[in-house]
Amino acid sequence: MSLLFLLGIASLVWTSNEPTVFCYECTRYHLGLCYDGMRTCNLGNQQSCATENIYVLTVKGRSAYYYSKLSCMTNCEDGNILTFELRRELICCKHNNYCNIPIGS
Repeated sequence: MSLLFLLGIASLVWTSNEPTVFCYECTRYHLGLCYDGMRTCNLGNQQSCATENIYVLTVKGRSAYYYSKLSCMTNCEDGNILTFELRRELICCKHNNYCNIPIGS
């Protein structure tokens, strides 16, 4: 019984050495404002802070920034997804706290 207790304590101490990274979480972020209330999340296993920028495609084929989604995302990979009406840009980071705030806001 005491061996299980010691193993539990050792695992807590061992995993607590890794610093916790916090991210912003917002489903509709635009021009420095979160329209549904800014929250925070902390990264778990295989997670990154994520910024998903949503762009509307114009008649001339250009992209116009619409809004962003901020979150903690599992297995996040940078990339772009293009549909007929929207372009979604996904940017992932975990190098420091709150790194998922969009640049220029």
